[in-house]
Amino acid sequence: MNRCVPNPGILDIAPYTPGKTPVPEPGRKVFKLSANETPFGPSPKALAAYKDVADHLADYPEGTSKVLREAIGRAFGLDPNRIICGAGSDEILNLLAHTYLSQGDEAISTAHGFLVYPIATMANGAKNVVVPETDHTANVDAILKAVTPRTKIMWLANPNNPTGTYLPFDEVKRLRAGLPPNVLLVLDAAYSDYVSRNDYELGIELVATSENTVMTHTFSKIHGLAALRIGWMFGPAHIVDAVNRIRGPFNVSTPAMMAAVAAIEDTAHVQMSKAHTEQWRNWLTEEISKLGLKVTPSVANFVLIHFPQAKGKTSAEADAFLTKRGLVLRALNNYGLPHALRMTIGTEEANRLVVDGLRDFMAAK
Repeated sequence: MNRCVPNPGILDIAPYTPGKTPVPEPGRKVFKLSANETPFGPSPKALAAYKDVADHLADYPEGTSKVLREAIGRAFGLDPNRIICGAGSDEILNLLAHTYLSQGDEAISTAHGFLVYPIATMANGAKNVVVPETDHTANVDAILKAVTPRTKIMWLANPNNPTGTYLPFDEVKRLRAGLPPNVLLVLDAAYSDYVSRNDYELGIELVATSENTVMTHTFSKIHGLAALRIGWMFGPAHIVDAVNRIRGPFNVSTPAMMAAVAAIEDTAHVQMSKAHTEQWRNWLTEEISKLGLKVTPSVANFVLIHFPQAKGKTSAEADAFLTKRGLVLRALNNYGLPHALRMTIGTEEANRLVVDGLRDFMAAK
């Protein structure tokens, strides 16, 4: 061999494929509804905070994200010393995998779980174990049945992307109780800000009362800071200590930190976005269902639309039809959902245009 060779298993990993980014065309308005981005953008206060540090881009950031950890602590009533910040929650998921997985280990995720889970698992030489879901929802019994002596991590997105479903807190507690003590339960709460259910809890209580659970979150969704790549984790002190030993010392930039602090403190902006999402999520579910298409009940900022397999009515044909109208949704072949599209809840204009487009598509001969 005259060239370097990747570690075993690396070339078996399917690269992450993001949602389509539309190419603007003259005279046509395009709505990107493929990446679960907020239609409102970040808080004006976050934008101002970002701009305020522009004169200090030559300076390294404070290495522990102290000001942001303290702001998160105030917002959620948490000990800042048990919080880690990262370049998106994706970085934290990879840090957890690097800390707790190695060759021969196993990590469990559900059939339609976030694609970063198998990537993080396999990148560290571990086996990705996929368990079936029930009605596109995580099944606790199926997860527990898949546990073996080699299991080290259970990845659970709650709510789940791309299905929009969730596990009630009692079921999450049952999952934790059924997992062996040496298995780390990772609760990915990226979409928790959109949930208004009395039986839901994003994971803080379980983390606070156990030694083997962490909760991750992001500023990419309701806070509208996806371009800055910033997320965080709340966990037991011993896990935070272990992960901090391999975390890069300047992994969160100063502009990202300061924008995130302002974003989390602007509760009015968050509540406005949440109210809009709830209103239009309900409307879209109802209106799309009237067209004869099944919509999986969602608690997040997107809806999962299922299409028939009959020629002329498939998800691929619907995707092409809508794209021609400047409406870009997310195809889900790589999530094992070849007959569905995921639609981010957008502005009122975008939402109404999608329903109009789907109505025309379903009526076409």
